[in-house]
Amino acid sequence: MRYDSVMSERFLIIGPDNPSATILLAHGAGAPMDSKSMTATAEALAAIGFRVARFEFAYMAARRTSDARKPPPMAETLIPEYREAIRALASAGPLVIGGKSMGGRVASMVADELFEKRVICGLLCLGYPFHPPGKPQQLRTAHLKNLLTPTLICQGTRDEFGTREEVSTYPLSPAISVLWLEDGDHDLAPRKKISGFSVADHLITMAARAKAWADENCAK
Repeated sequence: MRYDSVMSERFLIIGPDNPSATILLAHGAGAPMDSKSMTATAEALAAIGFRVARFEFAYMAARRTSDARKPPPMAETLIPEYREAIRALASAGPLVIGGKSMGGRVASMVADELFEKRVICGLLCLGYPFHPPGKPQQLRTAHLKNLLTPTLICQGTRDEFGTREEVSTYPLSPAISVLWLEDGDHDLAPRKKISGFSVADHLITMAARAKAWADENCAK
């Protein structure tokens, strides 16, 4: 694992030097790029052959040097920072963009324009925030109805941002595939005594599905 500086962006990169594809991952609203969940996810993806580049939005990076904890900005305002991270990895070969929760949502907002230009080959969302917890009427799905980018959403069945029962009623684009992980929460973590699965089990399943999906959509 190493920190690399590329075109003024700071990335946390893990994985082989000659991967089948590179995955750019942004963090969720409340936890940094090196959180336990993000690290475990990146390691699972790297173990199966991806090169994973994590980055932080400026508001999260600022928390490392300040005691002030400003709330995260609106997702739309983070689009320029995500675009800059993509530009920094433009020569990385086949590129998948995505992220955890809010990071995946921001990526989904820019995916189609980049897919059309062949800058990216897919979108990977981990725990997509379909709605705020406890507010199922406030959907964040309008742009997902006609999405053209090949997309894989990995979601826990009891994710409070969108359960399996809720998501099954949403009109999502046929370009979107959803991998449901039994009893997983917003971090894809299940209750082992109830489900029989561990978070490690789910991350292995997630990575294997992502590899098969990327092999289909991101062939060199």
